[in-house]
Amino acid sequence: MSLAIVAGTLAFAASATTPEAVGAAADSAWVLRQLARPAPMRTAFVELRDSPLLKAPLRISGEYRRPDATTLVREVQSPYAETTTIRAGQATIARGARSRSFSLARAPELEGLQASFGALLAGDRSTLERHYRLEATGTRQHWILTLVPRDAALAAKVRDIVLHGRGAELRCIETNPVRGSEVQRTLLASAARAAEGVDEGRALAALCNAD
Repeated sequence: MSLAIVAGTLAFAASATTPEAVGAAADSAWVLRQLARPAPMRTAFVELRDSPLLKAPLRISGEYRRPDATTLVREVQSPYAETTTIRAGQATIARGARSRSFSLARAPELEGLQASFGALLAGDRSTLERHYRLEATGTRQHWILTLVPRDAALAAKVRDIVLHGRGAELRCIETNPVRGSEVQRTLLASAARAAEGVDEGRALAALCNAD
């Protein structure tokens, strides 16, 4: 399951950035205020997965939905159909008529992500900082927020999660593993729309950091 599944709920349409704020430095408190969004919400995504076992990066597209404050749905539409639902400490993965469920307690890294995604959507910096060390760079027009896990179980698998955004729009999530060099990128909002019809790996990766 994608480690970006929780962070991926944070995509939404950009709001206007005033001219005087364009060059202002971004800080984590400001970024979190921009990311705060109530349920219900939904957004398209394009995910790029690379691996030495693949001849070319795997391009996955679909939609994230947050129908209420306690439920997260990740629907993959291409190149296969799969729906993952996280609710009440349980994850359910369905493919066609087949489905399987398991407790998030069996996956501490996902449990930690689930605990923190509510803080992200609420703009709750103090709660989020209990789970991650936060570092914001760039300007309010083009910012980067890096989340470094404090939890040992998650930190053993994920070095950091890097969010790229413009103003109030989260455009891309990069999940950097502790081992290996296969960065997982999830394009969101306008970046996902710009990726329509784009299949070349480098071109998709470039959209993550596009100005």
